[in-house]
Amino acid sequence: MVDLKTAMAAAQAEQRKKVASSMEEKKKRRSGPDLGIEPFDPVKYVTKERAETASMWLVITYAVLVTMIMRYVLMPGTDRTNADILYMFPLVMIILIPQVHRMVMPARFVEVYGKGTWFKASFLHTFTFLSVAFLLANPPFADVVAPQVSSTWVIGVEDDGVIVYSNDSGKDGIIEWKESEIPSGPVWLFFGLADNVNSDGATVDVTLMNNDDSTTLPMNETYWMDNHDKIVNGKRIDNTSIPNLLPHEGLDQPIAVNLGENLAPGTHSIIVNIVEKGDPWENTRTYNWKLVILPSTD
Repeated sequence: MVDLKTAMAAAQAEQRKKVASSMEEKKKRRSGPDLGIEPFDPVKYVTKERAETASMWLVITYAVLVTMIMRYVLMPGTDRTNADILYMFPLVMIILIPQVHRMVMPARFVEVYGKGTWFKASFLHTFTFLSVAFLLANPPFADVVAPQVSSTWVIGVEDDGVIVYSNDSGKDGIIEWKESEIPSGPVWLFFGLADNVNSDGATVDVTLMNNDDSTTLPMNETYWMDNHDKIVNGKRIDNTSIPNLLPHEGLDQPIAVNLGENLAPGTHSIIVNIVEKGDPWENTRTYNWKLVILPSTD
């Protein structure tokens, strides 16, 4: 049997345990060291934010500097056939980012940096480099692409002060013209060049090949200007309008090349070589066209 005094003592002890347990639970629910949460330190927080901001601007500046070195130092001395290797330089320079931070940043900032900082800095450097490289490798800061034919090309023959064009156009790279429809006179190749930087800086050489005979013909730099009205107001055999060779008006470079006179029937291969002094490379482009003169059936 348990007497009343012993039972009351046991009940009081049990009550004290419940109260103590309840207080301990409330204590654990509060934020603090018991939950593994460090106390908030305003000074340390501000230092960390400043360090990360300084790191961001340092990486952006570093990436811009590296990209400019690539563009204005390495690029002019690299052959354009090996241009892809230029992009390796900025990417390799990522390994120097931690060292640059240690050299430039104060000690209180360097203590904050860790592996997460270098990971984020590497991505920021890469995307900054790509953005700045795209800007510096395109107009108006660079010209790495040769001019292209702005519309189409045509063949015309100068006949008694009038330019007579073939009915066929050269959009598919081939012009066919019946021998019986070709007037007797100088045969000219006409087209325009469009460029995104320098509209009149290209030099054009045409190689005319027929029956294993090859002749290189330079462009006539003054013919188009001297005979502008004749070229624009020329006619076709079927009286249809000629194509607009200079769709961008004064921005296109007019090209006229004399192919000779009284070309013989057959296939004449026309190889057009375009050379332009770009920035930083010499830009080239080649077109291969054919003029097919069909023999008379009379």
